[in-house]
Amino acid sequence: MKNQIMTHTHFKASLIKNSKRILLASACMLCSLPGIGATSSSNNSLPLNEVRTFTEVLDRIKKAYVEPIDDQTLLENAIKGMLSELDPHSAYLEPDAFKDLQESTHGEFGGLGIEVGMKDGFVEVITPIDDTPAQKAGVEAGDLIIKLDDNLVKGLSLNDAVKIMRGKPGTKIKLTIIRESEREPLEIFVTRAVIKVVSVKSKILEEGFGYIRITQFQVNTGKNLEKAVHSLTKKGIPLKGLVLDLRNNPGGVLDSAVDVTDVFISDGLVVYTKGRLADTEMEFEASENTLLPDIPLVVLVNGGSASASEIVAGALQDHHRAIIMGTLTFGKGSVQTVLPLHNNRALKLTTARYYTPKGRSIQAKGIKPDIIVEASKVTKLNRPEGYKESDLAGHLENEAEKPKTKKSSAEKIEELLEVDFQLREALNLLKGIYLHNQADQS
Repeated sequence: MKNQIMTHTHFKASLIKNSKRILLASACMLCSLPGIGATSSSNNSLPLNEVRTFTEVLDRIKKAYVEPIDDQTLLENAIKGMLSELDPHSAYLEPDAFKDLQESTHGEFGGLGIEVGMKDGFVEVITPIDDTPAQKAGVEAGDLIIKLDDNLVKGLSLNDAVKIMRGKPGTKIKLTIIRESEREPLEIFVTRAVIKVVSVKSKILEEGFGYIRITQFQVNTGKNLEKAVHSLTKKGIPLKGLVLDLRNNPGGVLDSAVDVTDVFISDGLVVYTKGRLADTEMEFEASENTLLPDIPLVVLVNGGSASASEIVAGALQDHHRAIIMGTLTFGKGSVQTVLPLHNNRALKLTTARYYTPKGRSIQAKGIKPDIIVEASKVTKLNRPEGYKESDLAGHLENEAEKPKTKKSSAEKIEELLEVDFQLREALNLLKGIYLHNQADQS
């Protein structure tokens, strides 16, 4: 397998201090590839008429603009405009933004805890990260941020918006949000914090049925997934089925997405990339060291599942290894390359697309689940069920009954399933598959 590719393209609305993080961009470091960052060949000579137009515009602005403006500012703005018009993920990174991008993906950063992009001139929340201030404050995937404190977002670049969202941990910011389900804009106050993202979480839903959630694809996510699988079986009870939850997972390191897929399939293609340059064409294969090649698997996805999440879901779907359940994913299927420049600046440039094993491009299409299950709230009907012995005054207590001091783990799981309809449906499906398989073996 070649060096890791980063597939996550959205800036973290965060402030990172004194960290030692590796590049968090949507690609491997391809700056040394032939043709990238090199001088244009004779076949790509500059169009003289357009260059004349550019210099004429530059001169007119310098002479006629209402306020003096220096050449450096004008030229940097021109570069920003050139990159921003290519696609939503290409960008010109000034020193602060480039420094942020050079942080590690080990899961610790400061800020709000949201992944963001641009949509119609506003900041779009791709997803709030689990257990972060943004999620706890009620920010949801798909929210459009129209104001940051008293600053209108319209007209700001994503870099400028992210700068406003950064700040000292413990300070507050007011997000004015448009949400599709609400008639009026919402005002949500979020307190900035230093955030440690736990990449992999696991629990037993019912005996033999496990649940693993991946919140982000970080450098060690593959290893952490293996540990989580072992923890689910440490009592010697074999797994009958597993739910892999990738909802609101914005992506991360492509190598980790391949490692996660490799836990469930033992051979074959996981993902491949194609670009204009030969060096951007890569293939990633599964290895024989597969931990769970056979148990029934349901993968939960939604509109906040992007990039590396879609790679995993697409690969497992193409290999018929899992049932994909939930709603249509985000549809981010491009690869970005970080090209450092000489002045502590860099370009983040889209250089390739990635494809599922069967050749599907996810770009702007997403992964369509095998079973569509919308996020829903199910309420029980209030129907009288008649009286029971326990309802009668003066009834004898069950001698085996012990007073409860706190909720059991089973009760906590039941409460979780009551509020998470998609997870309940995934568990029910796994039970059905297991029973069907048992019937076939008998």
